[in-house]
Amino acid sequence: MSKLDETSPGPASAEDEGPPPAFGFPPSAEAEPLSAGRPAAAAEPPLEPEAPRAGAAPEGAGGLGAIASTMRHALGQMGVARTFRTLARINQKGGFDCQSCAWPDDDGERDVTAFCENGAKAVADEATLARATPEFFARHGVEELGRQTDHWLNAQGRLTHPMLLDEGATHYRPLAWAEAFDLVARELGALASPDEAIFYTSGRTSNEAAFLYQLFVREFGTNNLPDCSNMCHESSGVALNESLGVGKGTVTLGDFDLAEVIVVIGQNPGTNHPRMLTALQRAKRRGCFIITMNPLPEAGLKRFKHPQEVFDTLFGQGTALTDLFLQVRVGGDMAALRGIMKELIERDARAPGSAVDRAFARERADGLDELEASLASLSWAEIVEKSGLPREALARAADALAGADRIIACWAMGLTQHKHAVATIQDVVNLLLLRGAVGKPGAGACPVRGHSNVQGDRTMGIYEKPPAAFLDALKREVGFEPPRRHGLDTVAAIGAMLRGEAKVFFALGGNFLSAAPDTARTAEALRRCRLTAHVSTKLNRSHLVAGRRALILPCLGRTEVDRQASGEQLVSCENSMGVVQSSRGTLPPASEHLLSEPAIVAGLARRTLGARSKVDWAALASDYDRVRDLIERVVPGFEKYNERVRRPGGFYLPNAARDGTFRTATGRARFRTHPLEAPETRPGELLLMTIRSHDQFNTTVYGLDDRYRGIYGGRRVVFVHPGDAEARGLAAGDLVDLVGREDGGEARRARAFRLVPFPVARGCAAAYFPEANVLVPLASVAERSNTPASKSVPITLERAEG
Repeated sequence: MSKLDETSPGPASAEDEGPPPAFGFPPSAEAEPLSAGRPAAAAEPPLEPEAPRAGAAPEGAGGLGAIASTMRHALGQMGVARTFRTLARINQKGGFDCQSCAWPDDDGERDVTAFCENGAKAVADEATLARATPEFFARHGVEELGRQTDHWLNAQGRLTHPMLLDEGATHYRPLAWAEAFDLVARELGALASPDEAIFYTSGRTSNEAAFLYQLFVREFGTNNLPDCSNMCHESSGVALNESLGVGKGTVTLGDFDLAEVIVVIGQNPGTNHPRMLTALQRAKRRGCFIITMNPLPEAGLKRFKHPQEVFDTLFGQGTALTDLFLQVRVGGDMAALRGIMKELIERDARAPGSAVDRAFARERADGLDELEASLASLSWAEIVEKSGLPREALARAADALAGADRIIACWAMGLTQHKHAVATIQDVVNLLLLRGAVGKPGAGACPVRGHSNVQGDRTMGIYEKPPAAFLDALKREVGFEPPRRHGLDTVAAIGAMLRGEAKVFFALGGNFLSAAPDTARTAEALRRCRLTAHVSTKLNRSHLVAGRRALILPCLGRTEVDRQASGEQLVSCENSMGVVQSSRGTLPPASEHLLSEPAIVAGLARRTLGARSKVDWAALASDYDRVRDLIERVVPGFEKYNERVRRPGGFYLPNAARDGTFRTATGRARFRTHPLEAPETRPGELLLMTIRSHDQFNTTVYGLDDRYRGIYGGRRVVFVHPGDAEARGLAAGDLVDLVGREDGGEARRARAFRLVPFPVARGCAAAYFPEANVLVPLASVAERSNTPASKSVPITLERAEG
């Protein structure tokens, strides 16, 4: 079975070549900017004209506030009739898949409101009636647009025409699709090597578009396929592959209805995937014990009012979710997990069989002896110091876990974006293995993916280190020899552009500049390209910080009808729990000039590869059933793809670990042991983590409020514990600069943030991305996954001029 089916993301097979060249930025090796002939657009969001307002954060999520916010955003963007027609189709069987998070849908009957507040915002954002036409771009040059906020840029509406920013030009101008394809093909054809091109992918892309994209890129001759997984759950894939032999989660949504304990770590479901709160509410009401571990108390994990429960929404208090809140220091999760495991093992030594499932460990796993020895060598003083938690709190967690057989552990980027992320996630798995809580109903590992099809992209082959089996299948079915050398991930791609080694950057979706770390260096990297091109639905900052030439290629959205030569098409997506289901839009396209993502990829491939291609691109683009037939022959688990994807609710991909089989080198699960690590700060420093506002999804900013943290009318805020603010002589509303450590003699600085006292863990701070991304060094990455360490950034606070 191909590793890309179950074990990706994760390490490539042994037959593949090694990693890309070492990452580094010697100034003498950096290329000169190619876009210097035009005024530069600002890479960072501008300072806000008015100070954001801070009030009390609510004690729960959902309820009337969620309903009001949903209606305000939806009606404001779509109008009454379009709102109700469109919202009624989100996540329905036979409808379209939500553009937002990857939380799964119920397998059985689905309520007509099978969406959440932030899903409705995402749909309204795409289905908006506003349009960014060629006349808009004629009025506004790129320098002027760069002075606008990200919220303002996004609010200008759907892109309607292909647009070109010529060399030296200050304004985008419209062009025909044929001209756009010719330009990209010429630039790609002029490269000395296919490896001088970078092909990025976002998690919104459908399975069909993603498969065609990697097929084109590999026939072109490179594995330079960085994607948003590199910046979010790459650490999860690496960790899970090594521990369980699968790079995906091992639970289904139904397991949440069976779990006795659910542990939620480094995650804010109330904002990032609100439908998860419904699953947690059901679990809590039947007696499940819920532990949350996070540096910030989040409203969505305190209490939840289901908007569909009218009486509770109007008069009730909602459902209290968290039974035990462990407020760890930023990056202290590893120490906390070690403390819980140490407590369990010590209890089991006193009363054998009371806290550790040794029968499971003997029969199904390796490495328990090494883990026990490692935990025995740790002092409780070190665990308490690094975690920021008292031993008594860790003992309470052990109490709950020792009495449970069915345990689910969930996590998100609060774990994945640290230097020691892979090791921390393997400690999550170690904890599950200690209790035998993998490979049985109601138990297992649950990495919660952030974007709707980011997991599907990886399954389809969007991976810079493809397994040999996947490449062999491509060769067998399509007839060309795919490249075997590993390509560049996101961080390495930025380095290659900075050094002038990569000259063309093409993005299938996303907002690369604002999603990537180290904003100034990323912007400089893009400006050193001969061509930057983005397939997009809305205007974003990546369109403004451009290479010598830049293209905006507007595409259909998921809400829209996709009609090709053979008729109306459907696409498919894979959610966080390995369910593949169809998505079919119902709205007319925002412009007659839009193409679908598969049509764009196929058109570009035909123009670039010409007669040397082994692929009938026109046939694939005209009928997506043919794309799925090809996927079926290349990717295991997709047997009878066209038949099964049309079944209401779709189908589950195989997952060996979920079924209790571990496809590791030994055929057994593996306890992994690592030195205890936690981020360190110098005197006067705080440890910053970047977070989302409630009015944003990834880099898309829907509004300027963060209702669940009591912030209104702005985004440039920094959350600091009141005691840490007082120790620095600072008070609520003070204007401060966030200053990172020096890099090459110059400190990174994020300017003019309002200080908000907030019950964050002592010694820690939080601020929104992308505003704080400038502080994240390119070289600060997770070991082995190369994911930017955006959740552990040492900073100091300096007073700023008002």
